[in-house]
Amino acid sequence: MKISARNALPGTVQSVTRGAVNAEVTLALQGGEHVIAMITNGSVDALELTPGKSAYAVIKASEVMIGKGIEAAKLSARNILPAQVSNLSDGAVNSEVEVRLAGGTAIVASITKASVKALDLHPGDHVSAIIKASHVMVGV
Repeated sequence: MKISARNALPGTVQSVTRGAVNAEVTLALQGGEHVIAMITNGSVDALELTPGKSAYAVIKASEVMIGKGIEAAKLSARNILPAQVSNLSDGAVNSEVEVRLAGGTAIVASITKASVKALDLHPGDHVSAIIKASHVMVGV
């Protein structure tokens, strides 16, 4: 299968916590970081998600926010992943920002050129990739 989402992060299901309708799925990425997804219980059943199963965190680049200097910030997003800018590619309006997590996993964000300028982003900068759990899809 091919998908249009720029981020398909390989990992292993660490836990599945079911609610009345949705479930919180925690994936341990290959580098040791964790990504939390909020998906329906029906999806958990259809994908047969259980701890130890290999899976992918699938995230559109447009759903990834980049923050700089947010270590003390309190955010509602469940996924706040420390990273380092590895590449910047400017387009006419948006820029593509590639960051690397400490374990080596790459994540691509699509943000405006104005945001790149406002954050004063440069390769090597320490940042955070911020992703709401509801914006993470799970694939197997």
